[in-house]
Amino acid sequence: MRARTAPVVIGHRGAPGYRPEHTQGSYELAFQLGADAVEPDIVATKDGVLVLRHENEISGTTDIAERAEFADRRTTKEVDGIAVTGWFTEDFTWDELSTVRARERIPALRQHSSTFDGHYPLLRLSDLLELIDRAGEGSSRPPGLVAELKHATYFEAAGYPLDELLLRDLAEAGWTDRAGVVVESFEHTVLAKLHERGFRGRRVYLLEDAGAPADRVAALGSSAPGYDTDLSLRGLYALGSAAPSAADRVDGISVETSLVLSSGSVSMALFGEDDAADVGAVTSDLVDLAHSAGLAVFCWTLRPENGTLPAEFRSGDAEGAWGDWRRYFSILLHSGVDGVFADHPDLAVAVRDGR
Repeated sequence: MRARTAPVVIGHRGAPGYRPEHTQGSYELAFQLGADAVEPDIVATKDGVLVLRHENEISGTTDIAERAEFADRRTTKEVDGIAVTGWFTEDFTWDELSTVRARERIPALRQHSSTFDGHYPLLRLSDLLELIDRAGEGSSRPPGLVAELKHATYFEAAGYPLDELLLRDLAEAGWTDRAGVVVESFEHTVLAKLHERGFRGRRVYLLEDAGAPADRVAALGSSAPGYDTDLSLRGLYALGSAAPSAADRVDGISVETSLVLSSGSVSMALFGEDDAADVGAVTSDLVDLAHSAGLAVFCWTLRPENGTLPAEFRSGDAEGAWGDWRRYFSILLHSGVDGVFADHPDLAVAVRDGR
């Protein structure tokens, strides 16, 4: 039987429940709030600099739409088969983007975080590596890095191989052999390429509950198998212990919280009580199936606001008010997952540690 350890808490883009995501303030606060690791989303600039943004289209997370000098850069592109209009990182040099300021991505839910709009510049991956180094000074357990490569097939076609650029930045920062480095992607191809290029950190495959990965669609079109094939028992073993090669094998999967939950009754002994109770959402068998295939399991994203919670965990009508997040977090953290991504790392740490 697989021994269970306390799941790691990963600051999802830092601590964006309190500060705009992917900013120095967000990451530094995540360290202070006890996150075991932090997760950046990684995209590329015109001059091949890796920057930290939720998407390569940045009008929703920066003030770029209000910058008159960049008005003519607004355009429409097809990204992973979807037409997107706005301003794209690959159309700017880093020097240009360094003048842009970050904004809260979901201000209707996070009005407090939005009060920090305009306070922080954008960050490069190299900047975050320095922040992690500083946070870990004198510690036996420095914070870890869980780096997500966004739109890898799209960037490869545009001449920006994210796997190569990532390995370049890790090498330049002295992180080539650094423990605790995880790379994740919704596209398996880039994870295999990392292995082939000598990356020996952990590789995690991100899976959605619908649709098909962009790399498969690019190669196979409408006949591309969906994520559901990866989530089947056969698919999980093909990613894990029965993978055809070391490059094909990954160390874990990372899934939406909805894939970890199902409905029914659960023993309240999980939560320090003696009786069984109908709590609505309980865990599915995905975690156990993935573990049987030799895969670690992570889930995303733990958030407390009503507007982000399943209906049964909401309290009142205000979307930005916090619902029954403690019960929701407890079920997920006791599901057997190996790690969770949280926008408020302190809340996840408190529930995990029984505080």
